[in-house]
Amino acid sequence: MSKSFQAIKGTKDLLPVDTARWREFEAVIHDTMQQWGFGEIRTPIFEKTELFSRSVGEESDIVSKQMYTFIDQSDTSLTLRPELTAPTMRAYIQHNMDREGALTKLYYMDTLFRQERPQAGRLRQFNQFGAEAIGSPHPEQDAEVIVLACAILNKLGVANPTVLVNTVGSSESRERYRSELVNFLTPLKNELSETSQKRLKSNPLRILDTKDKKEVALLSDAPDILNCLNSEDLHHFEKVQGFLNELGIAHECSNKLVRGLDYYTRTTFEITSPDVGAQNALCGGGRYDELIEQLGGKPTPAVGFAAGIERIMLALGEKQDQTTEKVMVYIVTASESAVDSLFRLANKLRQNGISTSFDTLRRSVKAQMREANRLAATHAVIVGDEEIADSSAKVKNFKTGEQNTISMNDLVSHLKSL
Repeated sequence: MSKSFQAIKGTKDLLPVDTARWREFEAVIHDTMQQWGFGEIRTPIFEKTELFSRSVGEESDIVSKQMYTFIDQSDTSLTLRPELTAPTMRAYIQHNMDREGALTKLYYMDTLFRQERPQAGRLRQFNQFGAEAIGSPHPEQDAEVIVLACAILNKLGVANPTVLVNTVGSSESRERYRSELVNFLTPLKNELSETSQKRLKSNPLRILDTKDKKEVALLSDAPDILNCLNSEDLHHFEKVQGFLNELGIAHECSNKLVRGLDYYTRTTFEITSPDVGAQNALCGGGRYDELIEQLGGKPTPAVGFAAGIERIMLALGEKQDQTTEKVMVYIVTASESAVDSLFRLANKLRQNGISTSFDTLRRSVKAQMREANRLAATHAVIVGDEEIADSSAKVKNFKTGEQNTISMNDLVSHLKSL
């Protein structure tokens, strides 16, 4: 068989053995978000490029290196979405969602695109879920979002997560810290990478996000942003940590956690795992009180997070003995004449909520039984000439080996009682 066509580098097929697990994962997200009062939003897969350059930042890695951007037939620059906060805020503004209530709580689960160097936990087409709480400037809203992220990871079974929190302050505090950081780094400029030297001019706080070991060492003596906060910013951050403590959420204060996007203000946070390798951040987010105004809306505070589904799957590890879809009942036909009634029986069982499969290859009874076992069926319903004549079926329990003859009139109720 020719293998000239294969999935593009950095993308991945999800086969039935994978999608069954993904649906379980997705069900946890939907159920938890709804329990917490968040409504689902779905936005288009592409947006105007300017939406991301204005929100994420021209100098960010996402905008400068990673976006899939193209010009359409109307000569408009469009981009496959690399993140979901900006599209969600665009929809919030466009549909005047602020009129529906003072507080809007949204969540999403969708596919994103970034042209990164693929590695474990980092694909070019990847999936995220996240939540955005729009309208409240208060620290309890920050805390609720962090606790929500922790609750979901806990329900999914993530072991040993680490919660890191920081604040980048308001514009006033951030400008004060920016000045101190530039003064500290300027004498060290020649020791910085080319990327960090550019950031020193455009967005020096982004240098704190470096993964370069040499630069990490240089930054060990950098000014602490907490020393540059005004009283309101400091109080906000202390209250966030206080709420987390009250709810028993263990966390660490990481004074260099700035996140990779330009729109953050005040609280930033990440949840990491030791089980996913170098790309260890499962989830990250923070407050972005100025973003909606930057995108043309009214000044509106907001806070949120996004989490990588593929990375969380890595942290959870592979489940053992995975199979394709679980089938409760497998109908086995013992003669060709029984085929005529096969569809009617299968349809009847399915209409009554019984998961059912059957053979369409007209294989032997032995082969059909092997297929039922491969599909992890719990019971076989065996129908042959004798059963048709008696209007009955044999029901075999694969776990116990027990086999009983059941009237067709009682078959549905019998199977539903198992």
